[in-house]
Amino acid sequence: MLKNVLTTLLVTSCLSTALAGGFQVNLQSTRSAGMGHTGTGLRLGAASGFFNPGALAFGGTEISIGIHLIKSRVSYREFDPGIYTANSTSGLGTPFAAHIAFKPKEDSKFVFGVSIYTPFGSGISYEDSWKGQFLLREMSLRTIFYQGTISYKVNDRLGIGAAYVFGTGEFSLRRGIPVQGQDGAYGEANLSGAGNGHGVNLGIFYQIADNISMGISYRSGVQVNLEGGTARFDVPPALNENFPETTFDSRIRMPQVINWGVGINVSKKTTLSFDVNYVGWSSYDTLAFDFDENTEQLQDANSPRRYKNVLIVRAGVEHKLSDALTIRGGAYYDFTPVQNGYMTPETPDMDKVGLCAGISYSITEKIQLDASFLFINGNERSDKNIESGFEGRWQSTAFIGGFSFNYKF
Repeated sequence: MLKNVLTTLLVTSCLSTALAGGFQVNLQSTRSAGMGHTGTGLRLGAASGFFNPGALAFGGTEISIGIHLIKSRVSYREFDPGIYTANSTSGLGTPFAAHIAFKPKEDSKFVFGVSIYTPFGSGISYEDSWKGQFLLREMSLRTIFYQGTISYKVNDRLGIGAAYVFGTGEFSLRRGIPVQGQDGAYGEANLSGAGNGHGVNLGIFYQIADNISMGISYRSGVQVNLEGGTARFDVPPALNENFPETTFDSRIRMPQVINWGVGINVSKKTTLSFDVNYVGWSSYDTLAFDFDENTEQLQDANSPRRYKNVLIVRAGVEHKLSDALTIRGGAYYDFTPVQNGYMTPETPDMDKVGLCAGISYSITEKIQLDASFLFINGNERSDKNIESGFEGRWQSTAFIGGFSFNYKF
């Protein structure tokens, strides 16, 4: 039993939270977040380095720095006739994004960009004694991607761009082990590690007409190589040989994303935007861990995930009330990549609806402040995990506020 717990339940999901739809952080621009996180077919200034490198060529020298605050909750309850319930006790998430665009000369066809952002990352925790403690007590994941961009304005309507991406990430995981000491307390496993990977971000932007623009971009999958992760176990002394402190290696490929978007200026003051994101989650088929030291209870693991490719459909609107004040709104529908039979407390993912609002205020012609608010509701979902047999009903909500500072040189 212990062998199955450790190899199938303990180690097979410590990185999977990075890949669930609910843990993909789409908050790379406060302005964009206020209108459904659209932007592939728009000119977003320095933030276009992320959304569409081809659109970056139509801007000038500027800087944008922003942060979002995420407060989320996951609710669990047993199937009827059971009455047991539990809620996550997660803290506050703080993803950030910084974008810099540099245009060498006024008539230059080239614009260069540097971006730092957090495309994946979150945290989730439960009470140590909850029903699923042998699956998860606490998990934290932090990623930072660094991007350098070159964008070229082919003519007054067409721009193309390419970027190199270097990604870093680190995680920690706690969960119970079903062995008890003399005081009756269950043992605990602690896993932690860090890794990095490389990718590209490519984009084309085209001004179809004076009031219609369109874009397409491609963000490649990033393979994260994790080497020398640490596994530590708190168990009764008599079991120390079966649960040795050791290291492990793993690798995982974050999905590629293909984005299409359009922007429509329905008037001089109002712009509509629509985006579709195709996320290639099928690259996440199996998660494997290779432990440096094995015992009868601690074996190398290969866990099937069987994620599927999904769409995110987005829409937004931006309206200029005055020269200084702009308001925004938007919505999106995010389909979950987690198939039936693969739900876990680390990936309690379901289809989600997001409702967004935003506002901008221009202090001067060069300084602009943006704010946004996002509410996300995860539709209730029932499932039974085919590996662990853990079953129940899940629901999630999240409240996200954002703020950014923008300066044009």
